[in-house]
Amino acid sequence: MKCEKCGFENKDNAKFCTKCGEKLGLDKSGSQVQSSGNSKYVIGLLVVIIVILVAVIGFYAFGMNSSSTGDVASDSSNATQSDSSSGSSETTQEESSSKTKSWESIGSYSGSGTGSKTVSVPSGKIMVKFSSFPIKNYADNHLHVSGSNGASGGVDWGPTSDVETRSDSFEYTSSSSETFTIDYYETVSWEVEFYRYQ
Repeated sequence: MKCEKCGFENKDNAKFCTKCGEKLGLDKSGSQVQSSGNSKYVIGLLVVIIVILVAVIGFYAFGMNSSSTGDVASDSSNATQSDSSSGSSETTQEESSSKTKSWESIGSYSGSGTGSKTVSVPSGKIMVKFSSFPIKNYADNHLHVSGSNGASGGVDWGPTSDVETRSDSFEYTSSSSETFTIDYYETVSWEVEFYRYQ
């Protein structure tokens, strides 16, 4: 590497002239020589490659999402066509079976003291939840729920029972509506809730 200032011949990898201390690697116009120019090209090439990779990945990701959405749309349109050709009753069954079922409240009853109450419950898969809190110092406090189909449940307190809230539940399935009797004795409060799985 020849020093532009003093003309001294230095080693090829020298950064400064060993004779005059001038920085080496610049030509007369002040720009870096070819070795630094090559590094600029390498960096530029890397940037271009990264941009191309990002574009390709984005294209494939977008293409896959579009094709899966298209498959779902075509599957649902095929299902709709087959349902309509096989009759409206099958369509109704398919739609009802595709819905997510859950327990939905169909009635809630509450009160206090002593007495009874009769309620009508529709057909289906039914869950009955009940809870009560007794009046103190009584040996036969209770809350009983019994249906015309034989389904029943309840909570009781004895003479040595703790005075506390008690809760329970039961389920049954019926193809017709049922009548339930709620019987309660010496309660501070009670609550009975009916749910249907639909």
